[in-house]
Amino acid sequence: MTQAVERRRLARDLHDGAQQSLVALMINLRIARGSLPDSSPAAAPLDEAIAAATRAIEEIRAFSYGLHPPILSRRGLVPAVRALAARSPVPVTVTDATSGRFDADLESNAYFVIAEALTNVAKHARADQAAVTLTEDDGTLTIVVQDDGVGGACPRSLRDRVAAYGGTLLVESPAGAGTRVTAVLRGHR
Repeated sequence: MTQAVERRRLARDLHDGAQQSLVALMINLRIARGSLPDSSPAAAPLDEAIAAATRAIEEIRAFSYGLHPPILSRRGLVPAVRALAARSPVPVTVTDATSGRFDADLESNAYFVIAEALTNVAKHARADQAAVTLTEDDGTLTIVVQDDGVGGACPRSLRDRVAAYGGTLLVESPAGAGTRVTAVLRGHR
């Protein structure tokens, strides 16, 4: 199956599934928020949830139309990763030891590897903090996503994504000692 066909299938699945679920969730959150006075202790968390759902819908729409997140296309991998880190419910530090932009395919794949790894941290790790480190050596990008959570991770879909790009993935995740995901991707400048 070609990448274009697979991308169209994925876009359709995202549009028909995840995006519609998020839209329904956002509507329900807005209804709940509308029934509360601004002074309610639940008002601020609901406002934050509505904003998060809105951002998620925008990201799914952008991806489902075959686009990179706009910041990735315009400014590159590192600013896009910093934006991901800023939105994370777990505090994330980003360390960049690269010397510029990579080709669009490598940047896109790297972005989605990092996004998925950070999503796993937020959903499963019970971590207090995480870190993303980007390094390069002769066109090879190494990504390390590390957290101080409970460990025990087995990110199968990350393995598939990295392998599809011809890269390698190492996951170190001893129980109780956090997780360290290292992805090595080869590309061009």
